[in-house]
Amino acid sequence: MSPIRCLIVDDKPLAIDIIRTYAASVPFLQVAGTTTNPLEVLTWVAGSPTELPVELLFLDIQMPGLTGIQLMKLLDSRTRVILTTAYADYALDGFEHNAVDYLMKPVSFERFYKAVLRAKTLLRPDMAAAPVADSAAATPIPEPRTHLFIKVEQRLVRVDIQSIMYVEGMQNYAVIHTDEGRVMTLQTLKQLEDQLPNDWFLRVHKSYIVHLPRISTIERNRISIGPK
Repeated sequence: MSPIRCLIVDDKPLAIDIIRTYAASVPFLQVAGTTTNPLEVLTWVAGSPTELPVELLFLDIQMPGLTGIQLMKLLDSRTRVILTTAYADYALDGFEHNAVDYLMKPVSFERFYKAVLRAKTLLRPDMAAAPVADSAAATPIPEPRTHLFIKVEQRLVRVDIQSIMYVEGMQNYAVIHTDEGRVMTLQTLKQLEDQLPNDWFLRVHKSYIVHLPRISTIERNRISIGPK
């Protein structure tokens, strides 16, 4: 199975070097090139008589001449995009334009790898691991997490993941808004983000994580959360 050809687009060479180093350690990725000029991306995506097209972009948002969001509007929908940025305020725009994921700088390898696994699922759905010859030696697939235990004062409170509508970060604590009411915890928004399944929850702002299936409408910079 051919690797996923990717292009790294950022106006800062150091940021390019970090993503390129991460991508080089992932067997199913092939870095086709890098550029600091967003206008070159359209040529890379289209391919050439001698080069295959690029399928995945690691795309910065704040760039001179053409922003990452503007560029996404010009791309073929088959081209997948992982946004990389130092600004949380653009997450909603990225989500509206079907970004695979939204990585906040500085990007850790763990977070990078989660994002590329999501891209792999979309671009190579048949890239599943081959069956293990000896079924007894196969590692069992863990059951999906259905709940969290949240620290509230001196006790742990069970919160069902499906009941969560969104999570709001405050200065010194976070509030989990559920169908049953609010749960306040001294855990940070980052700690909660790491615990929640990233296929279903997205940090759309520095202070908010939303449960994607619970979104009813998106209008400009406003998300409406509907009933379960």
